[in-house]
Formats: sequence, structure tokens, C-alpha cells
Amino acid sequence: MRDEVTAVKDVSIEINKGDFAVLKGPSGSGKTTLLSLIGCMSRPTSGRVLVENRDVSRLPERFMTKVRRNTFGFIFQQFHLIKGLTVSDNVMLPLYPTDITPSELRKRAEDILNTLGMSDRKKFQVQKLSGGEQQRTAIARALINNPAIILADEPTAHLDTHLSEEFLSIMRNLQQQGKTIVIATHDPLVYEKEYVNLYIEMRDGMVRGAGRKH
Repeated sequence: MRDEVTAVKDVSIEINKGDFAVLKGPSGSGKTTLLSLIGCMSRPTSGRVLVENRDVSRLPERFMTKVRRNTFGFIFQQFHLIKGLTVSDNVMLPLYPTDITPSELRKRAEDILNTLGMSDRKKFQVQKLSGGEQQRTAIARALINNPAIILADEPTAHLDTHLSEEFLSIMRNLQQQGKTIVIATHDPLVYEKEYVNLYIEMRDGMVRGAGRKH
């Protein structure tokens, strides 16, 4: 079709459990689309997406939703917190509706917020938080389902250096706990970190370079 746009093409990558991976490249390079495919938020028009050796790319939507909920935690560039709701309510939102009891869900949220130093803010409405507190709320929301894989799209784009370093420190701690981290970014502060062990360089929708540091 004449108006058809190919966002990513001929991409073949493998991210191992426990990797701290970075998709790097300029705006429009395809890294956000690739992140969306990895996280089962989009489907490929051809090819496959394997999650834990299972091809999920052709699953019915209700099963895709289950894979997303059980496997991934998402951190978005704009945070996407819901104004008017408290910190705790925003954190618990991804698990509604769920089989988890309300009391168990509240405890899970409180434990995560406590870990991130946010327990004294749990009843605050999110619009009253500082930028750093909103960031940690977004991280807590991404962790509420205890995901194996955390995906972050340009998470430092609107943060100063201090908050960016704080975010990366939290991600590093999560990786050391066994979680897989995948960050799409064009920020050298992120991809030059010594603990980033896998980089995938995107340009014009294609992988132009990839490698492991260690």
C-alpha cells in the first residue's frame, strides 16, 4: 500500500533473563515500536515474538492481556498517572480487576512504596507530588504485578541529572534482584552506564548494531 509505513523491519534480537538492555537511537528510529512489540502491546505483521520461549505474537487478545499483566511492568515517558487518585490507587490500578483480594493488593502496594521511600505519600493525590515522587509512583505501579521484565520508554527524557541517576539506581537494584530491564532511550547517561550489558542500536527501523559488553 502506498500509505503504508514500516516502523521496524528485519529485526532479530535476543534478550536474556537478567539482562540490562538498552535500545538506543534517535527519535523515529523504531525503538519505541520495538519496545511495544517486546511488551506485547503491539503485534508484528510478520515474524514472531517469543516470551520465555513461547510464541505470543498470534495469541488471542485475552491471552495477550494475560501475558502483559503477568510478565511485564511498563514505565512510560510521561508517567501517565491519573490525577485525582491517590498514590496507592495509581499503583494498584494495573491489577484491577484481579483475583487478588483488596487487602492483599493494598499490602503489596504499601510494601513497594515503602521500598521506594514513598510510604508517607501513599494517600497524597499524585498531582501534589514532586517530579521525583511522581517518577517513583510510576515505578511502583510498574512493579505491582511483580513482573519478570521491566520496560521503560525514554524514562529520563524530562528528568534532570539527579532524578535520572536515581531512576537508574532503582533499575540497577531491580536487575540485581533478578529482573530483566529493557530501556528505550537516546540519553547517553543511560546507555553509557557500565552495568548495561546489552545494547541494540536502532536507525530507520532497523538494527544497525548490537552487542554485549560483558
